[in-house]
Order: sequence, then C-alpha cells, then structure tokens
Amino acid sequence: MRRLAALLAVLLLVTPAVAQSGRTPAPARKGMVVTSHYLASEVGRDILKQGGNAVDASIATAFALAVVYPVAGNVGGGGFLVYHGADGHTTTFNFREKAPAAAHERMYLGEDGEIVDDSNHEGPLSVGVPGTVAGLWLAHQRLGKLPWRDLVEPAVRLARDGFPSTWDMQGFLRGLQRNDRPLFEGTRKAFLKNGTDLYEPGETFRQPDLAGVLERVRDHGRDGFYTGETARLLADWMRKHGGIITEADMAAYHAVEQPPIHATYRGYDVYGMAPPSSGGIAIAEMLNILEGFDLAEAGHNSAQYLHLLTEAMRRAFADRAEHIGDPAFNPDMPIDRLISKEYAARLRAGIDLFAASPSDSSAFSSAYLAHESEETTHFSVVDADGNAVSLTYTLEYGYGSRLVADGTGFLLNNEMGDFNAIPGRTTSDGTIGTNANLVRPGQRMLSSMTPTIVAKDGRPWLVIGSPGGRTIINTTLQVILNMIDHGMNVAEAVEAPRIHHQWLPDRTRMESPGFSPDTIRLYRMMGHDVWFYRQQGHAHGIWIDPESGIRYGAADSRAFDARSAGY
Repeated sequence: MRRLAALLAVLLLVTPAVAQSGRTPAPARKGMVVTSHYLASEVGRDILKQGGNAVDASIATAFALAVVYPVAGNVGGGGFLVYHGADGHTTTFNFREKAPAAAHERMYLGEDGEIVDDSNHEGPLSVGVPGTVAGLWLAHQRLGKLPWRDLVEPAVRLARDGFPSTWDMQGFLRGLQRNDRPLFEGTRKAFLKNGTDLYEPGETFRQPDLAGVLERVRDHGRDGFYTGETARLLADWMRKHGGIITEADMAAYHAVEQPPIHATYRGYDVYGMAPPSSGGIAIAEMLNILEGFDLAEAGHNSAQYLHLLTEAMRRAFADRAEHIGDPAFNPDMPIDRLISKEYAARLRAGIDLFAASPSDSSAFSSAYLAHESEETTHFSVVDADGNAVSLTYTLEYGYGSRLVADGTGFLLNNEMGDFNAIPGRTTSDGTIGTNANLVRPGQRMLSSMTPTIVAKDGRPWLVIGSPGGRTIINTTLQVILNMIDHGMNVAEAVEAPRIHHQWLPDRTRMESPGFSPDTIRLYRMMGHDVWFYRQQGHAHGIWIDPESGIRYGAADSRAFDARSAGY
C-alpha cells in the first residue's frame, strides 16, 4: 500500500487529479467525494473547492443524488450521517424515517394474521415519514459552514435544467411505462416524457416538480419541506389514496444528533451509528470477536478466513435480531455489553475452528426479521482540513415505493417494511423478529445502514459504507479487514469479492465469480451451506494517507455510474 501511495503522490505533481482505474484508487491533495453518480460527486467536490467543509459537501451531494440517482438518492427517505473532525470531534445524525401517528403493530395483517397484499412494502401504507431533509438541515445547523441555499442550489439546477439520463435507469423507466395503475400517475408524470415516453440514455431528463420542492427547501430550510406547500401536497395525496401520513406527521418529524458507537481494532478507532441502526453495534461485535484471531496468517478469503468471518457474522446477527430497535422505544438495549471485549471473548470461545455452528431459529421465539432491500446508496467525503463524513441513506426498495405524490416529483420510501409486520413468528428461512422493532406510532424502524469512519491517532483514516440491506454490515466489515489485516489499498479492498451470513437463513452468500472451487469445497466441508449471487453492495470509500495527507478515493465498480471526484 505504501509503494502505491508513493507512486500516486508522484503522479499528483504533474496532474491535479488522477482517475480511479480498477484496483488503483484516485488521489487528491485536498478534498475528495465518492458517490454512486458522477454528477453528485462533482457537485460535492465543487462545494469543497468553494471553501465548504465535509458537512457542507455531504449536504450538497445528498441533494444532488436526490435528482440524478432516484433509485436511492432521496428527499423522500432517510438515513444516517457519521462525522469525524480533524480535531478528533465525533458525532452522528439520525434521520431515519418514522411511523405515522396512525400506525399500529397489526396494521398490515388480515383476519388470518397474514400480511395483506404485501401492504408493508407496496402502496401508500408502506411509506414512513421522510427524514432526509430534516437530517441534512440539522447537520448544517450544528456543523455547516457555507450558506444553506448555496448547498441546495446545485440540485435545483440539475432538476430544473436537466441532466443526461443513463442506462442505469432504463429498467425502471420501462417498467413504469407498462404500469397503467392510477396510483402511479404522479410517478409517470415525473419520470416519463408526457407521462408516456421513455427518456433514452443521454437524453436530457428534467424534473420541474422536484425543482419546485427543492426551491422551497433552498429558501426556507427544513420548514420548506415539512410545512407549507410540500407537506400539503403529500398529505392531500395520502388522503386520496388511503395513506395515513398527515401534515401533522410531517410537522412533528425531527432528526436527532447522537453519540456514535465506538470500537477499537488492532490500534484503530472505529466509529459507527448507534440504534436504530444496527450497523455500528454489529461491526463492533464482529471486530471484537475477530481481533482474537490472526486473520493475516489465515490468508485473505481462504476457507479458514471465511469460516471465521461467518462465525462472527452469525453471532452478531443473532444479537441484532434479539436486541436492537429504536432507542426511544427500547431504553434497555444491552449496547455496552454487546460491544464489550469481554462479551466478544465469550462468543469467540464458542467458535470451533474447523466446524460451522448451527443457527438455531428457536433461540428467539418471538423473533421476526423484516426484509430489507439491497437498494440504498452510500457516499464518503473528506475536506481540505481532514474532516470526514460517511453518509448512507435510502428509500428501501430500488426507487422506494415507486410512488410520487402529485406535484412533488420525488419518490416516496417504503421503509415501513423494515418493521416487524407479524409479531411472534420465527422460521428457519429467515423470518425472525423481536418486540423491539414492532410498528408503533412515531417509532423509527430498525436499519442495517452502516456509515463508518476508522481513525488512527485521533484523525480520520478510512471513510466507508455501502448499500445492500443487511449485507451492508458485512460488506463494510470486509473492507475494513481488507485494509487493516491484509494491507490492501482502498480500491483493492472495495473491489475484493465478498460473502454474507446473517444467522438465519443459515447459509452463506458468495459473490460469483470470485472464490476458487478449492476454497468453496473446503468451506463446505466445515458445514457451511453456500449460495452464489452476482454482487454484494457498492462500497464507496476514501483512505487518508497519514504521512502525506493525500486522499485516495475508491468508487465501487459494481455501481454503474459511480465515480470519485477530488481536487
């Protein structure tokens, strides 16, 4: 890693920026932004060049993604932001969506106790009260530098003037073109020409209704979204179509600044999100377990290494299912115990080095683990002073609920599906759950989003995160291990093949291609069931070289339009 860093530092002497190429990261001397869409990365970089800090750039980037990356970028969803300043200050912002006031724990069930028509994932009842605008506003109030309107204006221009539609949107557009249900009239108007025709790749895609929403946010801040015209349009649409979000729900929404989860691993400090994100706790628990093994000696992605990772994942996800939910409704979560070194030592002692442990679905008889979509987006930012932001936000499914309230132009989330829709059901196929994550009015749903910052000697060292539903946690874990234990540069760490195990169902998902037949055979001989799939997550990261201070960005090649942008 040091030799590569030295080579790229020399290249920086003759060119202001070097583009990432495969497993070679992109270097920059001052600021770096890495996202799932090149235009959003450029917006964030430009804010940094104008003197904005990492929080300013993250706000501008998030709003830009709401325009150019509608599959997951949003003002109609929610998420989490982790901040680590160059001065050592750390904090997080929780802007996870909330259940409306009229929500209740059996709202999706019919008389037979089963979910009616997938209503927790489909239709107006699946929509939680959005949190993104409130979260970005709160982060700006606490840590922003540039004027708010300067941060929202680039997104306004992208929505009003348009941008080139990409191949990545074609599947959604074609499906929308075939959907003639009246419920999707607002969506067709927002995303199809004249409500009927496709925007072809490269064709300018304009979003005037979304531009109007963003103008109100630009001019009036948080209130431009949660009160006034936008809130009224959303509430009117909900009343018309059987939804339950009201203007009062919108006005009552608030984001929260809260302390991060802090762990240590081989001399590094690791900062992540506290509940209702389960990511910070799970990462801490798994790192604590794995710290007791010589992972470098085991060898990257050897059968032995994958076995140890799987056993750590199994234990952390079992604890996640039993204990974690919204702290406002679950004040007695045993967080300190779950992230302690002592607890990890007890869990580590139960790992057989040569045989898989069973995942016992009877362990938590009241469990129900809600489905989490793998369509989310993550981005990483480091500014000229070395301040860092790791931000992950989502609509839940790709394009969320696929619903747009008339006159608003933005997609609504379907995050209510992350609650436990059927209390008390456990099956070996992965239906798990706990009382902690039942639907309650005003509660935030459990999440796997895992924006993370790793620090060395009190300064940010790695900024990382990923989309991918529950795979987010394990993707983020493996990038961290790839760098600390296996000495990879950040692009190599991001590009390396990944696995995922989540306790139940008791099987390991492996990216294919990526693992040798011999490794898979030995891994299976230890008792692990293997399923193959094409890709896991889009991890976008930045490594800061402690010696030179150069920022190295890595945009995951698994993401179609991803790019690093630095200066």
